[in-house]
Amino acid sequence: MRRPRVARARRSGRPRPRRDRRRSPGTQTLARGIAVVNAVARGRSRLREIAEETGVGRSTTHRLLQLLLATGYLRQLDDGAYALGPALIELGYQALQENPVTAIAAPVLRRLAERVHDTVHLAIEDRGQVLYLDKIPGTRGAVMRSQIGHRMPLTRTGIGKALLLDSPERWSDRFLAERPVTAGQGLARDVLTVDAFVQVMHASAGRGVAFDLEENEPGILCVAAPVRDTSGSIVAAISVTATRPYMPPERLEALVPIVHDAAARISAGLGWRLS
Repeated sequence: MRRPRVARARRSGRPRPRRDRRRSPGTQTLARGIAVVNAVARGRSRLREIAEETGVGRSTTHRLLQLLLATGYLRQLDDGAYALGPALIELGYQALQENPVTAIAAPVLRRLAERVHDTVHLAIEDRGQVLYLDKIPGTRGAVMRSQIGHRMPLTRTGIGKALLLDSPERWSDRFLAERPVTAGQGLARDVLTVDAFVQVMHASAGRGVAFDLEENEPGILCVAAPVRDTSGSIVAAISVTATRPYMPPERLEALVPIVHDAAARISAGLGWRLS
């Protein structure tokens, strides 16, 4: 009688193959679908561009696009280009509303904006970047790049520096990672050396506030402060931002206690108590 094939395979010393759950069909399809949405979010709007960006075959990419269109995660424009769909707007709004920082900060930010007449921001750190959760434009007509849902570098924005105040072990690496490729070795107004940046951060941590002195956007300055939760950890930050004519050095200093107090009010709403 012939022995079962399984027995022969075991005698050969070869291990039985194990299924890699990380590569299960369902997981792989989900990962590819997310990659397609992310590619469209980065501006890839055509089938060929999306397939190249994700590394997924064109036929598979096309099927995923049709599914995402049907479920509202993507939409197709009149010229055939793909764009983010209404389902993402709904989910993004829901995520914002469910974030306790957003809800607790909202009335404080409104009062702050009414007092200073400049643009007020709320942001968190997400995946090593600033992620804006709220923005109240100022009444002086200043236009700036920040938008709700947009990302900015941590070390080149005041609000990003405020998010990093408790993390001195990250200051050097983050600064070098976000330093513009074209930056020279000198001390230009908007580009510091890593040693100078660390010194600035130590001073900011001591005061509990951080500044953006046109490092991220020419002509734009801001004062920022961290928001803490009940454990004392920094979970968000706020900032007051204005153009250079409205932010002379004396006004930057005058805003420090105002921004610090607003951040403390939000922190208190999250359960933080100054010991």
